[in-house]
Amino acid sequence: MTAARGRWWTSRWLRLTAAIAVTAGIVGTVGWFWFDSRVPSTYSVMDMGYLDYGGGPATGHVHPGGTSVADLTGSRDDAADVAVTLTARQEEFALGSGEQVTGYTLNHTSPGPTIQVTEGELLEVTLVNESVPDGATLHWHGVDVPNAEDGVAGVTQDAVPVGGQYVYRFRAEDPGSYWYHSHQVSHEQVRRGLFGALVIAPRDAEPEREELAVVHTYDGRRTISGHTGVRRVEAAAGEQVRVRVVNTDNGSLRVSLSGAPYRVAALDARDIHEPTEVTDQAVLLAAGGRADLVLTVPAGGGAARVDIGAGAALVLGPAEAPEPPAAEHDPTVDLLSYGSPAPLGFDPAAPDRRFELRIGRRPGFLDGRPGLWWTMNGKLFPEVPMYVVREGDVAIMTISNSSGDVHPMHLHGHHVVVLSRNGEPATGSPWRTDSLDVDDGESYEVAFQADNPGVWMDHCHNLPHAVEGMITHLMYEGVTTPYLVGGEPDNQPE
Repeated sequence: MTAARGRWWTSRWLRLTAAIAVTAGIVGTVGWFWFDSRVPSTYSVMDMGYLDYGGGPATGHVHPGGTSVADLTGSRDDAADVAVTLTARQEEFALGSGEQVTGYTLNHTSPGPTIQVTEGELLEVTLVNESVPDGATLHWHGVDVPNAEDGVAGVTQDAVPVGGQYVYRFRAEDPGSYWYHSHQVSHEQVRRGLFGALVIAPRDAEPEREELAVVHTYDGRRTISGHTGVRRVEAAAGEQVRVRVVNTDNGSLRVSLSGAPYRVAALDARDIHEPTEVTDQAVLLAAGGRADLVLTVPAGGGAARVDIGAGAALVLGPAEAPEPPAAEHDPTVDLLSYGSPAPLGFDPAAPDRRFELRIGRRPGFLDGRPGLWWTMNGKLFPEVPMYVVREGDVAIMTISNSSGDVHPMHLHGHHVVVLSRNGEPATGSPWRTDSLDVDDGESYEVAFQADNPGVWMDHCHNLPHAVEGMITHLMYEGVTTPYLVGGEPDNQPE
């Protein structure tokens, strides 16, 4: 072999060796990221991610002699004022307008029965699982219940198996429009029908005409309280009607009114202070959000129309009144400036803790699956923050979104008040919410008072996003949960 040929073989061998080394390095790195992303089949949310104290005192997860979530219950001794049994089934059912759907029901209907209670009453709901194979729970969306009553599988209880039952008890303290839904495999069970409405009436309130508009899309059919198309509701000329709109879908809902002005009387079960009349503007509701819209049926034989898109609408007026045309309002009511200022009940000027939640998206592995996934503070699930507070704290959270999509953020057990959007301070009525749309490119500063001890889920209520990792938690120091995600009950909250 000539010297030149020897040098050629040596060079080729070195290049081949280098290529193999680089390939091995890449494969090894990818393999490490794959392995590191795997989520255990059984785990406690207490062990997820990293602790974020928001600049407040740092404490550990577990304190000997601390409080268990299971002990943070509603009243167990007093007699219930209202008692309801809801039986969950997997079955085929008919919508109110006649179309057949295969999914889930409560007492053979979807939406499930509307639960109506009065402020101050003790509500007892027994969930019986007759035939939902994955198990089921009931979460009281927007109701700041004691933590043990929150209905989140793997966090506040075990999923109720077929043949099992679970009793929820809590006092209805805050009047308003709410809903309930399963928080076990929720991205499937809610979409397929396992939900209903809850209305808490004010104590000693004047009688008022109300219409409930529970919006849900079944197999591509947009419905209002189980009815497709335009639904007429007879109401007398000059009669005032409160329309309680509940958005149970995964996306934002644009609600437009025509034929009469209206007021946004409440948002997410919190009254708007001194609401003004609105015309030619829509209301945009986040997934999970609710709005109480108050209108007066026109005098002179006219009607008012409430449109929620996809051909579904309510028409309120005399039976002979002509149907108003569908409204097409591009502008929306700006809740940052709507209504008049009022005291918050706490002072966010000197908070005890400041948190940050940056929503993004990047390539990576989620539980071993490669893809483009949502991130929280730059990290993929389960390496997400666990926000820690102490009872009595005032906390401020800045939520920013650069993910390319809108995210309806829902903190369980609390309402937040919006302080600013994109740096612009709120100037209207206190905007209290439990379901806040944070659009791409937006930033919100919100505040809340830590007045409801527990371990609380904080997640995107576009439920498929939650399945893809948009879940974090708020933990009170000294509180732990004995429940596990996975395990024998196969708890799968999202």
